[in-house]
Amino acid sequence: MKKALRLLPIVLLPINAYGQTVSEIASSLGHVDITLKILFLITVLALAPSILITVTSFTRIVIILSLLRHALGTPQTPPNQVIIALSLFLTLFTMAPTFKKIDEVALQPYLRGELSDVAAVERATVPLKEFMLRNTRKEDLKLFLDIRGEKPSSPQEISMITLIPAFMVSEIKTAFEFVFVIYLPFIVIDLLVASILMSMGMMMIPPMMLSLPFKLILFVVSGGWELLVKSIILSYR
Repeated sequence: MKKALRLLPIVLLPINAYGQTVSEIASSLGHVDITLKILFLITVLALAPSILITVTSFTRIVIILSLLRHALGTPQTPPNQVIIALSLFLTLFTMAPTFKKIDEVALQPYLRGELSDVAAVERATVPLKEFMLRNTRKEDLKLFLDIRGEKPSSPQEISMITLIPAFMVSEIKTAFEFVFVIYLPFIVIDLLVASILMSMGMMMIPPMMLSLPFKLILFVVSGGWELLVKSIILSYR
């Protein structure tokens, strides 16, 4: 019975995590034995995809690349595996300075035994929070602060439970702005092809079938992939 009671906080930890900060979770793990810490680590690894989506640049990149296919008129090409893989490596590229700082201030000191579990987690969240704050719109952050009634005296005092949804909403907004700009030249091509077909009386031919080659060659000749990737990377501060 006592062992079951000791395991109960770990079973409920994913639920409580939505209402706690990372540092609070780490503090709650400071008094458990190594077996339960390993169990917690396995749980974190299982949630790694969700963590990747919520606190990195992955959301913006994958939305832009996914909607690019619809702008080109090829909703299945490139396939999802290629889009996810490219988004993942672009995420690692854009997040490299942040990950390097986390390694310097938290991971390496922890591996050398200079920091406790709680201190390492708290230090690791600082560079990540700085990245998220730099790339979160003020109006989105203010919205969630007002909803939760938080009044932090400094940006670093903003809780992760407030910062993460504000960051994700801001990322989705920015991705849609990117896609709008990408759509414009392709819409012009579709309109031109449709107008030409209508003027020639060829109403039975789908305009998308004829406009697709022109959109592809325009995107390739203008260096569309290079410009898009460069714009995504430079959009992060």
